[in-house]
Amino acid sequence: MSAASRPTSKDVARAAGVSQAAVSLVLGGKWPGRVSAATAERVREAARALGYRPNLAARDLRTGRTRTALLVVPALTNEFFARVHAGAASVAAAHGFGVLLYPSPEGTGPATDPFASAPAALDGVLASSMAAQALSGIGAGALPLVMLDSDPATGPGTATVNLAIADGMRQAAGHLLGLGHRDLVHLAADVDSWTFEVRAAALAASVAAVPGARLRTRRCALGVAEAQAAVTALLTAPGERPTALVCDDDLLAAGACKAARRLGVRVPGELSVTGFDDLTLATAIEPELTTVTLPAEEFGARGMAALLTAVDGGTPADEELPVTLTVRGSTGRAPART
Repeated sequence: MSAASRPTSKDVARAAGVSQAAVSLVLGGKWPGRVSAATAERVREAARALGYRPNLAARDLRTGRTRTALLVVPALTNEFFARVHAGAASVAAAHGFGVLLYPSPEGTGPATDPFASAPAALDGVLASSMAAQALSGIGAGALPLVMLDSDPATGPGTATVNLAIADGMRQAAGHLLGLGHRDLVHLAADVDSWTFEVRAAALAASVAAVPGARLRTRRCALGVAEAQAAVTALLTAPGERPTALVCDDDLLAAGACKAARRLGVRVPGELSVTGFDDLTLATAIEPELTTVTLPAEEFGARGMAALLTAVDGGTPADEELPVTLTVRGSTGRAPART
């Protein structure tokens, strides 16, 4: 091989002391159970040393692949899903895949097929359960499918990649209950989605476990203005006001804080507020928001890695990523009541 020539799989095979078939298996990710781990590493090392890169175009012609994955998410008005896309696209690019982003036009409703035939144009689909109805519109049933934020027991995909949503809500509830709050309201997103059902169940169980604590629920659309209207109505209603609001999303929490400020209700002196997601918005408001921090980019990256495993014929395992509560200025001790 001359210094100017491009290394071939034959050169890799010769350097590793294996057959070209073994090189193809290893670099195609299909070696488990067919060659040893030591041999696979030897092939990869030889490829790295030689600077070998497979001819993707030729391989795609042979395999019928397009090296394209579809990411289906709600409409990208929420920063969280933009971060999910960034993580997924990064992993895809590292494996020579492109990502088509398909936000469900109605947020969580049905979508029309963006292709004449999705299975012919794609190698796999990564989808959020918040846009699950879109899957029926794009003919994704014949493709490898990995679901995000979806019930692993009933999800339609090959695998699910989730965030520890229930634990996040338990952390938020525990923080407020530990500050002495016993009159809490759940400002719940009015969205029919598994992830919000999990939040509600975890919060209810946490509050029910503390004697004397009570939880009420107010549902509203997922937006700042909608949350502001709902919380304004809540805080001006007859009777004793709650001392804490547990919000399903930072957008809802921002609307809640806005309503409190306009009514002259001090946050956190008279009302503590928690959010969920840790968007940029969480530190743009004053006081800054106590919220559950979700690793959105890692979430997208893990989802794409699972999908690529499925595309290569493997069986990815279900995963759950940990989340953490970030305590800031919007929560404090419960006010004394006479």
